[in-house]
Amino acid sequence: MAAITAATVNELRKMTGSGLMDCKKALQACDGDMDKAVDYLREKGLAGAAKKADRVAAEGMAYAAVVDGIGVVVEVNCESPTSSAATSSSRPS
Repeated sequence: MAAITAATVNELRKMTGSGLMDCKKALQACDGDMDKAVDYLREKGLAGAAKKADRVAAEGMAYAAVVDGIGVVVEVNCESPTSSAATSSSRPS
C-alpha cells in the first residue's frame, strides 16, 4: 500500500472538490493512484446522486409579491414538514 500523505489528500480535494475524508478513503481504496481515486469519487458521487433522485420534495412554501409592477413568485420545496414550517423569522418582509 502506498503512503497517503496529507499533501496528496489535499491535492485530490482541490482537484475534485470532495471532502478530505472522502479523498483519503478514495486514495486508500485505490492504493494511492490519483487517477483511479478521481474515478472512484466520481462513481461514488453518481451513486449518491441516484440515491437522492428518488426522494420527493413534497413539503414547502410559496411566496408571491408585486412591487412597482414587477411580480415575483418563489417556491421552496423540502423533504420534511419540519424543514418547511414557516416561522415569523423565515417569512419575507
